Amino acid sequence: MAESADQVHARISESVGAGGRLPAPPHAEWDNFPWEVVDGELVPRVLPPVADEAPRAGQTADKPCPSCFGVPEERVVWEDASWRLKHFGKPSGLPLVLILEPRQHLDFGQLDDDLASQHGRIANRLVRIIEGLDHVARCHVLRYGDGSEHAHSWFVARTARLTGVIGAATIEWDDVLPPGPEDVWRADLHTVATKLANWGGEAKA
Repeated sequence: MAESADQVHARISESVGAGGRLPAPPHAEWDNFPWEVVDGELVPRVLPPVADEAPRAGQTADKPCPSCFGVPEERVVWEDASWRLKHFGKPSGLPLVLILEPRQHLDFGQLDDDLASQHGRIANRLVRIIEGLDHVARCHVLRYGDGSEHAHSWFVARTARLTGVIGAATIEWDDVLPPGPEDVWRADLHTVATKLANWGGEAKA
């Protein structure tokens, strides 16, 4: 059972005090972060000059694909012959953040019709399962693909009634909010794994 909004809020207040601010996340320093403070005002950063696209993981010999070189067994939540669901190794600010990826080195747009259909069915089941967890309002489904050419979809659980954490900015809060209890996180991973395995594959969490 994921933490309730009241539990999350109380844990944060205990950490930083009532009305206190959490530390800025590391991505606030990234080159692609769009905002900065100038003369006390929050403004968009100056757009950098046009440049060639950086190679993605898996495109060059000096930047191998991490998914193809082995995912640690302890990070696998569920898998079948074609797909793997994994986590990032430890709790984060949101209840769950999971990655679904094909076992073959393929990007979106390269999946054949069978694999594309499988992805759609698994994604639909994952959303249903995650949104069925206590204290989870939504499961956001995301795809970026700018860092790796190996297809991967994000499944991001949003805490119900934590009204400041909503919409497109939800994933940003994952690095801002302090991690929740590991036992709660692992129990939710187990629920997702076992329920997804009802349609096939093997629960690993």
